Amino acid sequence: MARAPKPIVDRPTTKRIGALRALWPFILPYRGLLAAALLALTLTAGISLVLPLAVRRVVDGFDAGAHLLDQYFGAALAIVALLALGTGMRYYLVTRLGERVVADIRKAVFKRVIAMSPAFYERVLTGEIISRITTDTTLIQSVIGSSVSIALRNFLILVGGMVMLVWTSAKLSGLVLLLVPLIVVPIVVLGRRLRKLSRENQDWIALSSGAASESLLSAQTVQAFTQEGPTRARFDDVTERSFDSALNRVRTRTVMTVIVIFLIFSGVLGVLWIGARDVRLEMMTVGELVQFVIYAVLVAGAVGALSEIWGELQRAAGATERLTELLTAQDSLTDPAEPIALPRPVKGAIRLDDVTFHYPSRPDRSALEGVTLDIQPGETVALVGPSGAGKTTVIQLLLRFWDPDSGTVRIDNIDLRDMTRADFRQAIALVPQDPVIFAATARENIRFGRPDASDAEVEAAARAAHADEFLRLLPEGYDSFVGERGVMLSGGQKQRIAIARAILRDAPILLLDEATSALDAESERLVQHAVDELARTRTTIIIAHRLATVKKADRIVVFDHGRIVAQGRHEELVTQGGLYARLARLQFTEGVTEEVA
Repeated sequence: MARAPKPIVDRPTTKRIGALRALWPFILPYRGLLAAALLALTLTAGISLVLPLAVRRVVDGFDAGAHLLDQYFGAALAIVALLALGTGMRYYLVTRLGERVVADIRKAVFKRVIAMSPAFYERVLTGEIISRITTDTTLIQSVIGSSVSIALRNFLILVGGMVMLVWTSAKLSGLVLLLVPLIVVPIVVLGRRLRKLSRENQDWIALSSGAASESLLSAQTVQAFTQEGPTRARFDDVTERSFDSALNRVRTRTVMTVIVIFLIFSGVLGVLWIGARDVRLEMMTVGELVQFVIYAVLVAGAVGALSEIWGELQRAAGATERLTELLTAQDSLTDPAEPIALPRPVKGAIRLDDVTFHYPSRPDRSALEGVTLDIQPGETVALVGPSGAGKTTVIQLLLRFWDPDSGTVRIDNIDLRDMTRADFRQAIALVPQDPVIFAATARENIRFGRPDASDAEVEAAARAAHADEFLRLLPEGYDSFVGERGVMLSGGQKQRIAIARAILRDAPILLLDEATSALDAESERLVQHAVDELARTRTTIIIAHRLATVKKADRIVVFDHGRIVAQGRHEELVTQGGLYARLARLQFTEGVTEEVA
């Protein structure tokens, strides 16, 4: 069942387009471009207001000599040419400004969310973020690159046109002004409702994107459990709700457009009728009436355009709010204002001192409870225990994806909270249980561990991880595209690429979370040999459910219910009895494999 759209952060909902002010910091760096666009915009608006004067001259000059009439037409043509040139320049400048600003916003939002801790992603789907980066920024691009420009131009035409209307005929202008309140009231009243509906529509679009992203990324699981029908039904439900929301917005805007256009052009017709009577009574010339009508049409068109653009601005204001939420969302983890640098070379000493931690989603259950663990530089330590015992949480805290509720986590005797995350993470290489493979080539995936590595170093790391053989058999070898999430590779091949990535990183601290879980027995033996060689020169923490892979560890630490219940070498722990001895008996003696991680 689809969950209701929910903002990332709580904030009061505004009822006006003032939210667009948040775009100003992104526009300000391009004030030169903005000034040029405003100049072109003012030029085109001014020329549009001069054109009716030329038309009046032509109409009233029909009785003049042919030479003078030709001059009038020539002047009108020159004005039209300037209008075309100015409009082209305005379009280029404002469109370029819009594209540039939106590109900067997208980069700023991505820079913000890519560094967010896991707590942030517990509250929002990645599909929703993608929707905001794409759909919402497209709305803003439309506003900056088009709507605002058109709105300002029409505002200038509205003001200038009203002045020229009064100058042409004060009597007829007074009649036009009587129509203004009738037009403004529906714009204001319906505009507020339109903005609310626009925000709701964008929320449903984001939710639809989130649902689609989640399902498509898990397509094989959906198909394996024959849940295509229910999954389609859930997506259809969210999409239909998005459609209904959009339909409500369209209906409101349609009503507003109909009312405004009817009032505007009814008023123009009425004024034109009175003006025609004045011409017959010789109270004004035909040219003056034509001039007034053109100005009236310009003013009416400007008001009509502004009414439509108001709806666009309302939608953009909602989109800006949504993006601002991402840009201002507070992370539960921050780097210190005055960080301490991790001394180089990094020794790799690790200490957890009386660490207690609860995941925010499970506040009533401790993942770690009073854990104290010292790991010496170069030591290989294996963490074993039942599922949910707290082993992976240790790695999460070592990478500072979370901070402990109490106690400290240190590397080389420096609290992680006193360093920048980028600083100490450079000293760590990780092989996760579910290896992440990017939609790129095999070579690029391995090089992700160290972007400046040469091709020879990449291939050496692959050989060490026993990935070289299968990589060379791919259609284009190391330069073969492996598909989204490595869909073209088997589970074991993905894991070997992840291990090669960690080997290439050559960090002093190595974290292996079920690093060989997807390998067959022969591959596991080969990779285990590579891991053993790699671990000789660095501090290594291994999480494994097969105890055979950790028998050679310098120390095995047994976790149960978030606590350390035993530690020692394999032979010592077997002799002591307890949880580890029971697990070892199940795996080695009875030949039954029990997952313990």
